[in-house]
Amino acid sequence: MSTKKRVSYFYDYEVGLYYYGPGHPMKPHRMRMTHELILAYGLYRKLEVYRPRLCSGHQLTRFHSEDYIDFLAKVSPETMKQFSGQMAKFNVGEFTDCPVFNGMYEFCQTYTGASLDGAVKLNNGITDIAINWSGGLHHAKKSEASGFCYVNDIVLAILELAKYHPRILYIDIDIHHGDGVEEAFYTTDRVMTVSFHKYGDFFPGTGDIRDVGAKSGKYYSVNVPLQEGIDDQSYESIFKPVMSKVMEIYRPTAVVLQCGADSLTGDRIGRFNLSLKGHASCVEYVKGFGLPTLVLGGGGYTVRNVARCWTYETSVLLDTPISNDIPFNDFYEYYSPDYKLHLTPVKNMDNQNNTETLQAITSRILQALKCIQGAPAVQMITTPPDWSIGSTSVQEVEDDTRPDTRPEPLTKYGSLSPLASGELYENDRDIDQIVEREGEGEREGEGEREGEGEGEGEGEGEGEIEKEGEKERADDTNEEKEKEKEEKIERKREKEGVEGGEMDVEE
Repeated sequence: MSTKKRVSYFYDYEVGLYYYGPGHPMKPHRMRMTHELILAYGLYRKLEVYRPRLCSGHQLTRFHSEDYIDFLAKVSPETMKQFSGQMAKFNVGEFTDCPVFNGMYEFCQTYTGASLDGAVKLNNGITDIAINWSGGLHHAKKSEASGFCYVNDIVLAILELAKYHPRILYIDIDIHHGDGVEEAFYTTDRVMTVSFHKYGDFFPGTGDIRDVGAKSGKYYSVNVPLQEGIDDQSYESIFKPVMSKVMEIYRPTAVVLQCGADSLTGDRIGRFNLSLKGHASCVEYVKGFGLPTLVLGGGGYTVRNVARCWTYETSVLLDTPISNDIPFNDFYEYYSPDYKLHLTPVKNMDNQNNTETLQAITSRILQALKCIQGAPAVQMITTPPDWSIGSTSVQEVEDDTRPDTRPEPLTKYGSLSPLASGELYENDRDIDQIVEREGEGEREGEGEREGEGEGEGEGEGEGEIEKEGEKERADDTNEEKEKEKEEKIERKREKEGVEGGEMDVEE
């Protein structure tokens, strides 16, 4: 009789309010939709629900370079011109797939903090499965953003798990190759990376079957290159044999599973033809090994299908069947016209993965795995402290004092405008199309507005500068007064301590 698994779920209300910009396929709003569907199905009752801590800049530099994290913390849409040189260096900005948007750094801190919190709870045996659907951004490099990813929460979470676990297995079922994670652990046997992805003329262009690792990490990188149109049956025929052999030979002590939903049928970017059941069967199979598991999100660009997928996989992790009829929720209209949970794969889509090719790929991977001479051992060392101990934030203190108060929705840092709600539609209401039409009108009148506004703001600007100067002088005066006051109090304390024969060390 199997023991009931403890499943933790990490979600921050604000993570779904950030906005990459009009026309961008990555929409954090999908996290809100997923959360609402999990609530509507009542799955939250069986979850241990946590609001994650924000990850500090110091923690982010456990993998990323300090100059890169410093850049992410300082750059904003208002300061982009000051960082033009660095933007090109770090692959961030207007002409990349990683734009600068309001609250970008806080967004990274939030989803990374959730992954790290999950890793800590797994390390301490507080939970068996930790879920963070906002995480799984597998393309970010040490000093470079890539593929909509700025901070690689997966690498940071694996480093946290490595404090307690000698062997960590990373599995990636996103349609894109998990290049950032593979690159980070390419020369070590402490982490084995296994990626099932579309390979060829497709981003990021890496993940050849011949890429098996280097130095101590040789044969510990496993790449399963697939072609578009793969269906449930074909995917299962290669996933289970490969993962079974990996588990047998590597014998991991913890698993990180990236569940990118862009491998589903009907994705805006992906070209696979998996149903929800086919995608979730991978999750169920990995769960069956009974190892501490961190489950993360990833890609997925048809947002209503992303919410369907991650909600269904939450139910699978909980061993709780849910109805195919989607219950009423705040985003109910987006599941029209059928309002059903499960997706029907495209019938006439050509599956370019024939049986012979899949068998050849499987055989080659299994042969390479035989080169591993038993599970690698790890030298005994002192375990470093957990990242979150003793790092209570101001927000957490406020939450403790006001437990029944819902946090204010974001406004300055990336909140969705009323117009942006149209991002979820794929018709005339789509914000991408609306903004494009309005943009044409704005460009026509741009010259006129520039001519009219040249002389208007000069007087106002000078007045504002004078006010700011007066405010700064007042602040300086107040600081001097406070400093003098503190010095007087200190002198008085010293005098009292000498007269009384002893000094009180603790205040």
